[in-house]
Amino acid sequence: MSKKELEDTPTSREEIIRCQEDITFDRVWSMPTKNTFEIDAIHDLIVFEISQSEGIWIDPFSGGTSYADITNDLNPDINSDKTLKAIEFLRQFDDNEVDGGVLFDPPYSARQVAECYDYIGFDVTKQMTQTTFWSNLKNEIERICASGSTVISCSWNSNGIGKGNGFKKEHILIVAHGAWHNDTIVTVEKRVVSNLSEYDSTPSKS
Repeated sequence: MSKKELEDTPTSREEIIRCQEDITFDRVWSMPTKNTFEIDAIHDLIVFEISQSEGIWIDPFSGGTSYADITNDLNPDINSDKTLKAIEFLRQFDDNEVDGGVLFDPPYSARQVAECYDYIGFDVTKQMTQTTFWSNLKNEIERICASGSTVISCSWNSNGIGKGNGFKKEHILIVAHGAWHNDTIVTVEKRVVSNLSEYDSTPSKS
């Protein structure tokens, strides 16, 4: 690191907080389970966020334990509204149609993608284990989410849907599971104004 970079590095607690862009950070411990939304801390966060919205919530990877209004899971043995690939499920929604939010709990790694698809008898292609698997899903979520909607992403990272896709991070919850388990990282984001027509319809303050 250069001398200039060291000088620009925040040193005080106040400076570090300002760099966090008003994101709330929490770290808790909860017992691990294969059903993400049954983890106590994550369950409580999801129930709270859904209670703050009157719009529709969707879940492209429901796993049978979702709290969304419209659910999807590729596994036909899981009880869900749709049994489609997640990308096909998301493409069924119109632009800006989802006004509540999205529960986004996809496979966390290329290996998990391969295991999930292989388990239900789907051929796993190279494209399905590349980063485009996740980026294509995020692009669809950007398209269908209305301004003010919420996305709750679960992963091993805090990238979420991202600023480049029109989302602002509000809350990052790190859920530790003890021993040598990976943490589950939950990122809560809000959709900002998604297109010019929405911006133009905002009442003027003048």
